[in-house]
Amino acid sequence: MCGIVAIVGQTAVAPLIVDALKRLEYRGYDSAGVATIERGKLARRRAEGKLVNLEKRLNAEPLDGNIGIGHTRWATHGVPNETNAHPHFSNDVAVVHNGIIENFAELRTELTADGYEFTSQTDTEVVAHLVSRELKRGADPVAAAHAALKRLEGAFALAIMFRGDENLIVGARNGPPLAVGHGEGEMFLGSDAIALAPFTNSITYLEDGDWAVVRRDSFNIFDIEGNSVERKRQQSLSTSFMVDKGNRRHFMEKEIHEQPEVISHTLANYVDFTAGTSKPLDLPFDFAKIDRLALSACGTAYLSGLIGKYWFERIARLPVDIDIASEFRYREMPISKNSAALFISQSGETADTLASLRYCRKAGVPIGAIVNVRESTIARESDVVLPTLAGPEIGVASTKAFTCQLSVLASLAVRAGVARGTISTETERVLVRALSEAPRYANQVLKLDEQIEKVARELSHYRHVLYLGRDTNFPLAMEGALKLKEISYIHAEGYAAGELKHGPIALIDENMPVIVIAPHDRIFEKTVSNMQEVAARGGKIILITDRKGAEQASVNTMETIVLPDVPEIITPIVYALPIQMLAYFTAVFMGTDVDQPRNLAKSVTVE
Repeated sequence: MCGIVAIVGQTAVAPLIVDALKRLEYRGYDSAGVATIERGKLARRRAEGKLVNLEKRLNAEPLDGNIGIGHTRWATHGVPNETNAHPHFSNDVAVVHNGIIENFAELRTELTADGYEFTSQTDTEVVAHLVSRELKRGADPVAAAHAALKRLEGAFALAIMFRGDENLIVGARNGPPLAVGHGEGEMFLGSDAIALAPFTNSITYLEDGDWAVVRRDSFNIFDIEGNSVERKRQQSLSTSFMVDKGNRRHFMEKEIHEQPEVISHTLANYVDFTAGTSKPLDLPFDFAKIDRLALSACGTAYLSGLIGKYWFERIARLPVDIDIASEFRYREMPISKNSAALFISQSGETADTLASLRYCRKAGVPIGAIVNVRESTIARESDVVLPTLAGPEIGVASTKAFTCQLSVLASLAVRAGVARGTISTETERVLVRALSEAPRYANQVLKLDEQIEKVARELSHYRHVLYLGRDTNFPLAMEGALKLKEISYIHAEGYAAGELKHGPIALIDENMPVIVIAPHDRIFEKTVSNMQEVAARGGKIILITDRKGAEQASVNTMETIVLPDVPEIITPIVYALPIQMLAYFTAVFMGTDVDQPRNLAKSVTVE
């Protein structure tokens, strides 16, 4: 959520900052702003809504200045409007901020008593006033910023600029990510490498507690006590990715259609298709020697972990504990020394997931990270990185990242089964062969777009939708409901089909579509009985199944979407596509902002 870009440059930076902020739009935001120093004075332009509104302001009222800071805001404190948009000023100071200052109320009271007036509802404004007060007390800009940072509690990434000094930006990180980009006679700060990709591929990531003094020809990093520290400078891979929609209407549509390719790339990293074996992994633990596996994640990544739990327990007979990360970190779960932990995150910056990882780190548990960004904080703080090779995912609603997470988890479950001796060599070959077919089947599903679009048009007329599934299709039902409500704003819930009679059946009537995910498997008949309960109460059934399931369903449906017959292990991967497509087309018919739905952020870097 939110995005920061700052430049100490050699030419006018405002247009460059706006272009870089566009690369961060995928994070989600509700306002934007830029500030520069013009002829020794601070100047800014801000706008509510999308970056196009800020561009209009800048076209009407251009900003000069070779130094500047910019921001896309996702509201936490204060409504989304121009007044609350960043940058925030206080006398000689300009600040942009990601995160939450937890002690802002206390600081605001203190600063108000000192005569400082607040013009916004944000927590960020206290940072600007704190720095300004230190300047007034005689501190130089760097010392003033350091003194202010020591007063802050919470999660934050900051860029601070000072009137009259056109060769200085101070950056700080405590939680949300922040990176320094290295140029020739110019330097940059950004929320991630993607933002800085147009300028440089030479990156230094700040660690928690770091703050940096950035000038055109130099940078220095310090810890919170003011001691100089060294951080690794590295080449970023982000410059190799072109972030555009191609010939698609939305990033989400493009990313749905990229899945056959990225699933293939991800699987090839973990299994040998030619030999029919899982690849050995350099793990910090031995699957054969651990007695439990802890999984934790948020949102869609959590639902991929739920599906992974079925695989690990069924294939490798390895017990799995899985928690939503925001619960994991607070319920003080006892962790055995003979266990291992895996954390799943698209961005690798999810605050609750990172906090859960650190809880396990303190317990001495070996840690693996399933992430899409190898340079992320979660990746850097893990013992091993198990990458998903989805490439940049711009749409807020996760699609290709989800199926790539599933691809990694399925591959790991097979590897665990081999290590634990729970599957034979022949079974390993069968499972790897099945995994190798996932991209082909995914491509076949994409060809059902016309039928799914027709179903979505009908679905867009309803305000509530129920999803049902059993086994691995239960978490998939929850994922389908999550996708639909995320981008279409239709209320949707996902349930285990067997739970229908324990409450949700009270909702069933002619105004309640029920989407049933039911391939013809060993429990198909159980799901059919649930569909009959729905049909008896006038519910409109949309059945997602295979050829045999369609033939034997014996229930009238509003629509039956027939997928290819696929091996059991890849069912969640393949069946994820039609539920994504259904949500996407429904949102298009509803006229919502598909790629950047309201109130949501791609990377949730605060609690």
